[in-house]
Amino acid sequence: MSNRINVKLCRYLYYHFAIYLPRSNKMYGLGKVVRYHLCKRIFLKCGKNVNIERGAVFGSGEHIQIGDNSGIGINAVIPDGSIIGRDVMMGPNCFVHSRNHSFDRTDIPMIKQGYTESKHVVIDDDVWIGRDVTIMIGRHIKRGSIIAANCVLTKDYPEYSVIGGNPSRLIKQRKS
Repeated sequence: MSNRINVKLCRYLYYHFAIYLPRSNKMYGLGKVVRYHLCKRIFLKCGKNVNIERGAVFGSGEHIQIGDNSGIGINAVIPDGSIIGRDVMMGPNCFVHSRNHSFDRTDIPMIKQGYTESKHVVIDDDVWIGRDVTIMIGRHIKRGSIIAANCVLTKDYPEYSVIGGNPSRLIKQRKS
């Protein structure tokens, strides 16, 4: 029971205080340290040297897993249940979707149709996600991939891919 209270308190402190602390490279890294120690208690798994940047939103966070040396970018929105591997870099303003509005029926307004089933995003190790990237529902970003700035990631690609555009397309392979 006390662990549950601890998680709720840490989530409260994160969303009412730590989320507003300066970026990680300001004020001797105070924001980075405080956010890390809170998220270590909130997330299901939180590796070493994890950087949760200013303004990052992750829902309840109780089912998020993030590996060593990874980060969630400034003002990023990551849904609960996301899995982020080791050595992942994420630029500012990234948005990860886990569900969408239902719109199958035409006899009732879309606003009254609810949502699709959640499908969580998995980001493997050694991935670089650029600034302002939108990752659509259920995507799996494979090891060693680079997602270019402003990309809308609409499908999955092989390991070591360089991906960009809206909608996303393969630009090149990092390995031959």
